[in-house]
Amino acid sequence: MGCGVTKQNQKQIKKAMRAALLIQRWYRQYVARLEMRRRCTWNIFQSMEYAGEQNQIKLYKFFSYLMDHFTPASSERNLIAHIFRENEVCRDAEWERYFNYKNIEVPEFYSGPHLNFPLTATNATELVEAFRTKQQLHSRYVLQLLVETWKLLRILPNINHVSTCHSKEITICGDLHGHLEDLLLVFYKNGLPSMETPYVFNGDFVDRGKNSMEILLILFAFLLVYPNDVHLNRGNHEDHIVNLRYGFTKEVLGKYRVHGKKILKLLQKIYSWLPLASVIDQKVLILHGGISDTTDLDIIYVSTLRPPKQRKSSAKNKQSDQDSWDEDNMTRRRVRSMTYSSPGVSRPEVQRHSLQTLSSQVEEELRERRRRAGFSLSHGDLHNSLSSDSDSDPGENLETDAEDWKQVVDMLWSDPMPIDGCVPNEVRGGGCYWGPDITREVLEKHNLQLLIRSHECKQEGYEFCHNRKVLTIFSASNYYEVGSNRGAYIRLGPDLVPHLIQYQASRSTRDLTLRQRYGVGRTERSALRALREQLFAHKSDLISAFQEFDPEQTGLISLNHWATAMESVLQLGLPWRMLRSQLVNHTQDGKLNYQSWFKELAIMEPNTQLAHTNLLETLYKHHSNLETIFRIIDTDNSGLISFEEFRQTWRLLSSHLQIDISDEAISDLAQSIDFNKDGSIDINEFMEAFRLVDRTQDHSCKQDGRHELSLHFCYDY
Repeated sequence: MGCGVTKQNQKQIKKAMRAALLIQRWYRQYVARLEMRRRCTWNIFQSMEYAGEQNQIKLYKFFSYLMDHFTPASSERNLIAHIFRENEVCRDAEWERYFNYKNIEVPEFYSGPHLNFPLTATNATELVEAFRTKQQLHSRYVLQLLVETWKLLRILPNINHVSTCHSKEITICGDLHGHLEDLLLVFYKNGLPSMETPYVFNGDFVDRGKNSMEILLILFAFLLVYPNDVHLNRGNHEDHIVNLRYGFTKEVLGKYRVHGKKILKLLQKIYSWLPLASVIDQKVLILHGGISDTTDLDIIYVSTLRPPKQRKSSAKNKQSDQDSWDEDNMTRRRVRSMTYSSPGVSRPEVQRHSLQTLSSQVEEELRERRRRAGFSLSHGDLHNSLSSDSDSDPGENLETDAEDWKQVVDMLWSDPMPIDGCVPNEVRGGGCYWGPDITREVLEKHNLQLLIRSHECKQEGYEFCHNRKVLTIFSASNYYEVGSNRGAYIRLGPDLVPHLIQYQASRSTRDLTLRQRYGVGRTERSALRALREQLFAHKSDLISAFQEFDPEQTGLISLNHWATAMESVLQLGLPWRMLRSQLVNHTQDGKLNYQSWFKELAIMEPNTQLAHTNLLETLYKHHSNLETIFRIIDTDNSGLISFEEFRQTWRLLSSHLQIDISDEAISDLAQSIDFNKDGSIDINEFMEAFRLVDRTQDHSCKQDGRHELSLHFCYDY
């Protein structure tokens, strides 16, 4: 009798080991496939997000040219006057009268939080609790809080200087984008702002999420209570034109219908005074976007994102210029050198106005658009007329202004890249991509050891790059979709070693399955749905591109040609061959019938009752641009525009896009959506009338009394 392993046992062990290896191999392959699909989903979301920002910046350029060079003909005079009229608040001496909150009564039945000024920590804490329980702050207190914030920001430097000590750590938060649940979770885990728990919030507090206003009010309240321990950096979304496109303007007007207009104007003023960066212990730089090969922190002027107009100065108007906003909302502020951080040391004041453009060098590109829009004065005449109001030397200070302006753009919009160099950020349309060599040069030049930035959503909430010298932090979890990403924040102690804390704000995401954690369930469906909407918006262009690979007009193309055409039209930089299995269901001998393919994507033929099919496709393709122009024209924030303003808006958009849209088509469209026949158009109803919905949701349109108009357009009557 022995205790050795029998042959039978050996066989069983081998079988068990073989089975374990097969399971392990299958599991690894499964995880690899999920990871691949997750990356594709992530690429779809990010590519479409950046494409939207690129379109927004192109619209900035067009507005910039109008603002700087256009003198409208009589038919467009009212439209341009709506868009670029002088600011209603011209001088700081008048701001208190315009934003007067003392005459606003708080009714007895108001059950929300009450604020007493100067604010106390108790007030700020009660405000957090009120917003947690879905209460709303009265507009009287909102305006007073914003006015006090503006007064404080005016005396702050352009770059905050923060110090650590052995008894406390500094907490750094990235983009919040209106996600109040994320901010509340950070406060729950980390503690409320105080002298013992200082914070740096790194921009993009607003837009996209539904509680941007609450986040701003909380941050401003704690800033007033702890001005030395709460620091706010400006992000690229702290701008009123960006807010028009990405939701914050609509949120404010929805929550504060009576005083929303004043609140927005005051926020516009506040944005222009937010600091651009913070520096911890002279070693860690925190800014929203990034740097470039021209970044010089010693001479960061708080400048416009468009070089200021030149104008003559005189003893008579010198003082008034210092205290006024001109028509471009220009302001002045102190600028402190990063090296000389003493409170008594400051650099000369320079002019700055709101972020409204990213280039003024578009004259050649827009000269033809100017003609198509019907503007009468030639560019040469414009230049001569402007010259009469400028200094004797037209080129004086322009080069310096442009350099300063570019640095601000780079700080708000740039992204890191893995290879050396510095190139324009054509994906976003603004700022640059900078490489590890640029990081090394800037850090060495200013004796820094780490750059912390935000601006990019990361699946884990953070990401190191450039040999761990650049750290991206993003604090809005579930940014694209529930389960799409975690949020994170940083704790930084005296050793300046970042400690990262991750979280997921929604309870429904805390117990996700493996499949869900890799983002291939609900998140993938959401991404593909958004992508299919883009396919419809570019349907005509895609068919033209497909036909180039189909000279015999068979209606069939190869899948390789399909992928090539998709990228050439959409230019999203997506792995189309990998996405093929998600977008293409049927092929014929390796060929794709591209006419049938559109139908397989739940794309329906347009309703022939509305003949101007191209107009509908243009409308959806440039949906966001059109809404932005509408809301700029709607200066009284009534939500209504006249027929004439509607027609002029379309003329402006067609000029910007260099497309031909007949007056007849525009008039027909205007009349078809004037539901109550009062001669005006409700902006929200117009946008809702032409939103895309899934085929699986078609029944909701019918149940709501709406009729399908075109390719999942729900037409509201």
